[in-house]
Amino acid sequence: MFYDEARIFVKGGKGGDGMAHFHREKFRPRGGPDGGDGGRGGSVYLAVDPSLNSLLFLHRTRRFVAEAGKPGGTNRKQGAAGKDVQAWVPPGTVVTDADTGQVVADLRHGDDRLLAARGGRGGLGNVHFTTSTRQAPNFAQKGEPPEERWLNLELQLIADVGIVGLPNAGKSSLLARISAARPKIAEYPFTTLQPELGVVQRGNATLVFADIPGLIAGAHTGAGLGHTFLRHIRRTRILLHVVDCAPLEAQDPAAAFHQINEELRQFDPTLLDKPQIVALNKLDVTEARTRFTATEAAIAAHGHTVVGISAVTGQGLDELLGVVFHAFQALPAAKEEAVPVDVPEVAIPVSDEFAIARNGNTFVVTGKTAERLAAMSDLSTLDGVLYFQQRLDRMGVTAALEKAGARAGSTVVVGTLELEWQADP
Repeated sequence: MFYDEARIFVKGGKGGDGMAHFHREKFRPRGGPDGGDGGRGGSVYLAVDPSLNSLLFLHRTRRFVAEAGKPGGTNRKQGAAGKDVQAWVPPGTVVTDADTGQVVADLRHGDDRLLAARGGRGGLGNVHFTTSTRQAPNFAQKGEPPEERWLNLELQLIADVGIVGLPNAGKSSLLARISAARPKIAEYPFTTLQPELGVVQRGNATLVFADIPGLIAGAHTGAGLGHTFLRHIRRTRILLHVVDCAPLEAQDPAAAFHQINEELRQFDPTLLDKPQIVALNKLDVTEARTRFTATEAAIAAHGHTVVGISAVTGQGLDELLGVVFHAFQALPAAKEEAVPVDVPEVAIPVSDEFAIARNGNTFVVTGKTAERLAAMSDLSTLDGVLYFQQRLDRMGVTAALEKAGARAGSTVVVGTLELEWQADP
């Protein structure tokens, strides 16, 4: 089975907690704070492996969770960073956020690498919280929570030439004849159950051909296998349309040609803007040779280049490849879209902006800075609580809560913290 879609969960590692510790040494009874910082949590990356051609591995392993950072130590020792996790995907993988539907990345090339879920920063040790009025802080920061999300992955094969046509038109036989690809071939429909890629060289030029299976009437609505594989045609730059000139059923070859084009138009009208070269196949059969002239004229009348071939004997293949390679060389240079790749491991910039929502006597504070502050604050000590309060005061959250109507006994929610509002004495 061909796996070209997957849904995975990615989660970075939590940052290590900072340490609250005081130096203890003989003859130095007041050594001062020396708690070290926690290590950064590991991150999850998606990277391209050119040797892959499906998302099969991601159907077996759906969760990718990086290692948490280690806590800080005494004597200002920093905790070890958590190990990163890397998942490999084939070229042509489009990554979408499952919740928002936004495209996160389009991983096309061998060196593309996406930071899918960033690990949390390590918390600061108590050595960082000394001031002229607080010379012995007995609190430290907790590690920052990591990023986590569900991602949808969709593989869109990257090929220069897409081979299309009805089942049993000879697409697989043609690909096997002109390249080293060895798809299954038999005299019945739907022999090919997954796209096949083949590399074709002519002189110093090389093109990648993709056999797109399963196109029948109604393919654009999901009939047959067409809906599964039609999207792979979008990445190709030229269409090579193979038409059976001696079909098993008494169907007009020209009508079969128009039927496939209508399916392409219904799925995505821009597909018909691609250069399309038509190969009338099976000229080794007498019936095909009889129909060739009339079929060629009917299709050429629509402006397409038509070449008669036999994928079995090799007749006309040199001419066909000459036409395909010439048409490809005449195309304008492809426009490369920007691809999000790895970014340096730096602190995530956030805004101090926040919002307050009131529901009765409950006030919910939202905002990246406020929520991160709540997640990383140690409220197990009085010093830690006072530091948290001071930070909220400097951000303007306290004044905004009072203006919004918070009074003694009100419930204030910041991130995962639920606090009771205390009036100033």
